[in-house]
Amino acid sequence: MVRYLFNIKLQSIVTMNLKRTFGGILTLLGIIGLIYTGINIIQHGAHFATLAVVGVISLLFFFSGISLIRTTADQS
Repeated sequence: MVRYLFNIKLQSIVTMNLKRTFGGILTLLGIIGLIYTGINIIQHGAHFATLAVVGVISLLFFFSGISLIRTTADQS
C-alpha cells in the first residue's frame, strides 16, 4: 500500500517537472524566434510574409511556454 502511494506521488512529481521543462524549452524557442524576427526586420533581410509567420509562431511558443510554467504546481 505504501509503495503504491509512493509510486503515484513520484509519477506526479516527474510529470510536473516534465511540464515545467517543456514550458522552459518552449519559452526559450519563442525568445530565439522573436530575436531572429527582430534582427531581420531591422536589417530588412527577409520577406515580410516569412517574418510574419516566424514572429507569430514565436509568440505562440513564448506565451504557451510561460503559461505552462506559471500554471504547473510546484511539487517537492
